[in-house]
Amino acid sequence: MKWKTLMVMLLLIMILGTVAVGVQLQTPLRTEVDTVALNELIHTARANWPAVHEGDYEAIAYPFAILDASGSLLMESEKGLYTSREAAFRQRMPIADISVSDERVGQVIMYNDVQEGIRSIQQRLAGFTGIFGLAIALIGGCYLLVLYRTVIRPFQQLQSFARSIARGQLDTPLQMKRDNWFGAFTESFDLLREELATAKQGEYEANRSKKELVATLSHDIKTPIASIKAISELLLLRLTEEKTVKQVSTIHAKAEQINVLITDMFHATLEELSELRVEPVEAYSTVLQGMIADANIDERISSDPIPRSMLLVDRVRLQQVLDNVISNSLKYAGTSIHVHSELLPDYLRLQIDDYGPGVPAEELPLLTNKYYRGQQAAGRSGAGLGLYISRYLMEQMGGALECKNREDGFSVILQIPLASRIELRNG
Repeated sequence: MKWKTLMVMLLLIMILGTVAVGVQLQTPLRTEVDTVALNELIHTARANWPAVHEGDYEAIAYPFAILDASGSLLMESEKGLYTSREAAFRQRMPIADISVSDERVGQVIMYNDVQEGIRSIQQRLAGFTGIFGLAIALIGGCYLLVLYRTVIRPFQQLQSFARSIARGQLDTPLQMKRDNWFGAFTESFDLLREELATAKQGEYEANRSKKELVATLSHDIKTPIASIKAISELLLLRLTEEKTVKQVSTIHAKAEQINVLITDMFHATLEELSELRVEPVEAYSTVLQGMIADANIDERISSDPIPRSMLLVDRVRLQQVLDNVISNSLKYAGTSIHVHSELLPDYLRLQIDDYGPGVPAEELPLLTNKYYRGQQAAGRSGAGLGLYISRYLMEQMGGALECKNREDGFSVILQIPLASRIELRNG
């Protein structure tokens, strides 16, 4: 892995740098004296004493200074070279006596390259330190970059992933590279996300099924309740015995109470339910005659013969649609109802006519909207969902629902999709 290579390189550079600095520190400082040059300097000075300036010192390769017996400077090879005998002694410069007739008359000081050697060692140490420091900085920077990409950034991704999970965003997987140090750890996090998403989807489906069941049952219960109300109303018109009228009135009131409760329950459930399940299957058009007959409680519905054909419908949902439409016509128009049909290339067109006043033209496009109730609904029970649900169910079956005014009343047109058209021969 990259980080292992960088670690090895960093250690090698540190070891090499330490060895190089140690070698420089162990390098001996050249302090040995050039005795030949020193003896030549003493000999020339003694031969020309005390006129040391007259001597030939060209063969002397080192700077020098000549002192008398009292330590006073008599001559120096370079101006400003000599400062004091003590300074020369501290700098470890060779100092030798000059004797004439066995009498010490002066001293010579020869300046060697000790200081130059020290400066050379310092320069080499500074160069090595700079080079190895730069190399360590580069390797260390690369190591930190690799450390960020392999450790810190994956943890930051995990932090962001955890925030997404907390917000309920379970569709985005955790993207991690194969060389991630925490492969099993991060894979467990992603498995946790998948399990949470599965559990959440299962919970959603379970709740949806419950709500759909409640919505379906509550809506289906409204139809027999409406029949009970209609029959009780019919009985109230025909009965004369006070006790019986009172009992039937109680039945009618309780049916209305149940209707209100069911409507409220259906209304609350539909708020959270985006759709009702519709499962179309093939069925003969003769089923429509039975559906119309089931809705014809008080014998106010007449129907033309239904053209024989094969329909593609959900029979339960289609019964709901017919019950809703006929119930609305009986409630708001209060007239007889006539049903006639027409076979089209792709649909069976079923038209349900009443002979009431119809609806205002501006309300006509709004009748199938959710919770919409027109002017005629004022003071009447209802939630404004009948035509909305009916249109939705027809569209889910591949058909359509349309409302229109006529000169002599109001019509609801159902376009029921055909599965296949069949020709039935008589006899």
